[in-house]
Amino acid sequence: METKLADFIAGTAQGREAEEILRRCVHCGFCTATCPTYQVLGDELDGPRGRIYLMKQMLEGAPTSRETMKHLDQCLTCRNCETTCPSGVQYGRLVDIGREVVEQRVSRPWPQRLVRSLLREGLTSPWFAPAFRLGQLVRGVLPRVLASKLPLVRPAGPLPQTAHHKRQVLALKGCVQPTMIPTIDAAMIRILDRLGIGVVTPSQGGCCGALRQHLADPEGARDDARRNIDAWWPLVDAGGVEAVVVNASGCGVMVKDYGHLLADDPAYAQKAKRVAELAIDPVELLESHLPQLQALLSQTQAGARSPRRLAYHPPCTQQHGLKIRGTVERLLQGLGAECLPVADAHLCCGSAGTYSVLQPGLATELKSRKVQALTAHRPEMILSANVGCITHLESGTSVPVRHWLEWLDARLNAVQ
Repeated sequence: METKLADFIAGTAQGREAEEILRRCVHCGFCTATCPTYQVLGDELDGPRGRIYLMKQMLEGAPTSRETMKHLDQCLTCRNCETTCPSGVQYGRLVDIGREVVEQRVSRPWPQRLVRSLLREGLTSPWFAPAFRLGQLVRGVLPRVLASKLPLVRPAGPLPQTAHHKRQVLALKGCVQPTMIPTIDAAMIRILDRLGIGVVTPSQGGCCGALRQHLADPEGARDDARRNIDAWWPLVDAGGVEAVVVNASGCGVMVKDYGHLLADDPAYAQKAKRVAELAIDPVELLESHLPQLQALLSQTQAGARSPRRLAYHPPCTQQHGLKIRGTVERLLQGLGAECLPVADAHLCCGSAGTYSVLQPGLATELKSRKVQALTAHRPEMILSANVGCITHLESGTSVPVRHWLEWLDARLNAVQ
């Protein structure tokens, strides 16, 4: 795609990256076939190709309006288009640039600015946990749309002392997950403990930065990344951990991108690159321990009963961001589960971080379609790998929705 950037961005790091991405696009339109918002709305400007045209015009200096902002806002950043694209267009990075530029060039209505600011600061604040607990206390009198964002918390359960293990991994402290679904982190710690692997979670860390990155606050995202790197670096530098295991796939994509995010920061570039290299999804660690897990499960009490008919929803961040496809399903099957077929498994459920709050209409339609596909073969339980997907889907079905680590932990807890 022939491109001539405007003076305000030409020659900048952003401009060079955007121009390189734009030049890869050959207008083929394959991306529209797998774009969730295009499938719902049927508008070319709500598909990747149309949004690329809008961003190209904006970066070339054309007048930019709230209409451009609206179409970029309605993008899920699911990156399904990247998986489909035959030309390797890095759409996710381009739309991050486009959103940052449109925020600078177009005045957003003040109600939107307020909500986005509350999400950016509130979800990553130490006050989120007490506010969430208060919300749960009055959940019964809240509007349904708000109450659906406040799932009932499952107790984390007892945690083993893992400091004595020779093998150690780092874990992300995170922001909303420890409060909303504390059982996910606890499940991972217990599973890895059974395999002789300890988990270290430095208290100085926090949000991975994805919330701010996708709300057009890249500097805030870089600050989040620096804080985590500072918290992890003493152990990473000393070789005391073998990996950074991130059990929320949305956060995993972000941590894997730290090297790119801080590439121009001389104080952090090399550290960020090393941390990104160490970042893995838990399935990448556990798949090599399948025989050991099978041996542990063979000791399960004869009367123990756990759901076996499962529907797995692979989050977009896992399959299109981390490029992990089919691995969790193979692991689950190796552990005795029946993974039921799910139509259009490549499509987004509509959660997409804060998207379900900012675009409730589209998010609800996508959730309805996804729940219908997931429940078509009557599963006993739906599993996923990202806190946002889990809470979003949970509000649309009576079938239990869990992280696959929670399912495995529950099975291992029946071991004699």
